[in-house]
Amino acid sequence: MSGILSSTWNAVVKLSTGKSSKEQDALNEQRVAGVVDGYADLFDESDKGRDQQAIKKRQKNYEKLVNSYYDLVTDFYEYGWGQSFHFATRFKGESFDASIARHEHYLALRAGLKRGDKVLDVGCGVGGPMRAIARFSECQVIGVNNNQYQVGRCNILNARAHLAKQCEAVKGDFMNLPFEAGSFDACYAIEATCHAPDKVGCYSQMFKVLKPGGVFVGYEWVMTDKYDEKDEEHRRIKHVIEVGDGLPDLARPQDVKNALEKAGFVVEIVEDLAETAEAQGYDLPWYATLQGGIKLSQIKHSKIGRFATQKAVDVMEAIKIAPKGTSKTHKILTEAADALAAGGEKGIFTPMLFFRAYKPVNGKKKGK
Repeated sequence: MSGILSSTWNAVVKLSTGKSSKEQDALNEQRVAGVVDGYADLFDESDKGRDQQAIKKRQKNYEKLVNSYYDLVTDFYEYGWGQSFHFATRFKGESFDASIARHEHYLALRAGLKRGDKVLDVGCGVGGPMRAIARFSECQVIGVNNNQYQVGRCNILNARAHLAKQCEAVKGDFMNLPFEAGSFDACYAIEATCHAPDKVGCYSQMFKVLKPGGVFVGYEWVMTDKYDEKDEEHRRIKHVIEVGDGLPDLARPQDVKNALEKAGFVVEIVEDLAETAEAQGYDLPWYATLQGGIKLSQIKHSKIGRFATQKAVDVMEAIKIAPKGTSKTHKILTEAADALAAGGEKGIFTPMLFFRAYKPVNGKKKGK
């Protein structure tokens, strides 16, 4: 990319995400097109989620899968979603940002986090939830992330928020955590462990680093019990979600509960918050944001907004302002957003299977 065109692209990214040219260099130097092609190679378009060999390939190469995915999409996520890469239901009149913060605070509340606690954020992204939870509960949060690009971004944002002493992201694999056993009071995962190739192995790492009595809470992505493996449209939606979100294979609710128990946890609750949202007074489902609306604040989340962004990215790549592969990356995300909304509307997918479990003290359940 020539100096003038590179500067133009950097200006576009800075306008949408607030990143300096120096912060953007890490992604530009990785030859986006090569990363896109390597990522796409891990998915077989012909299997539509059914081929077990394709799933095993993704599970085996999950580290490459997840790193390639987040190298590609982090800038788009920040532009379209903000610094917290997750969904939330909404009350009427509640803003998108307020709903996201409430969803994070709810998790901190259910975990009982407080000042003095040392807490692990599993798969911390660029740290939006980490900073919100640290402020809300006054605890110390250590985030683990296997993507160096996001780790660097997270710590820059922590410093800008004057939370560098309270929040830190470290490079590490949640299948092999770089922490001593029994070093955390609690841990949480927000729509992150869906990337794990083996849930028992992943949850076992949380079990190891927690102190006895420590709580593990989270939101998990799953196909609900309404998902029908024999339904071609259901399979298509599942496959597109996996392709568009860097996932080896989406599990079922019972799989999550079983994996937590096999890892050693005592499971107190597993509940799909999307199912109970209406009864609790929430007016907008989690996927409403993907559908968007006519309000300016919602337009970039909507199908119309995604279409407009795609056309803009197509043009910028064609005239060599954007790196080659940028358009393909955005297309993957756009198709995934449509599939997520369809999965939500049909009730076959949820991004908010809430769970709370704890590590027993001396192998005994509470109260015994």
